Amino acid sequence: MAVELNHTIVHVTDKAASARFYAEMLGVDSPAPFGHFLTVALSNNVTLDFLDARPSPSPQHYAFLVSEDDFDAIYGRIRERGLTHYADPMRSRPGEINRNDGGRGVYWDDPDGHLLEIITRPYGGG
Repeated sequence: MAVELNHTIVHVTDKAASARFYAEMLGVDSPAPFGHFLTVALSNNVTLDFLDARPSPSPQHYAFLVSEDDFDAIYGRIRERGLTHYADPMRSRPGEINRNDGGRGVYWDDPDGHLLEIITRPYGGG
């Protein structure tokens, strides 16, 4: 039996703003309503389902495997927006990217403090 992640719920303080932020940063289609969620579809048929949460949600970590070209585009948007970014999840190397596993990676925060990551190689893939 094949097991695939279908969706995950992202708890945020403003689902419209957050869903739009993710769609814009990742360069994917605009959010779509589904019940009381706003969904952002990724290319592997997984959706991020945004839900307003009160009080403020606990920070989570979301990592996205992207191509080299997509990395350049997303990293460009991070820099254009002046978002603080890091080479590591401990946030000890600000303004840098990493070259782990022969690829590239970078971390940054979403509006609710969730730690986002893009990588061009899966961990252990180098």
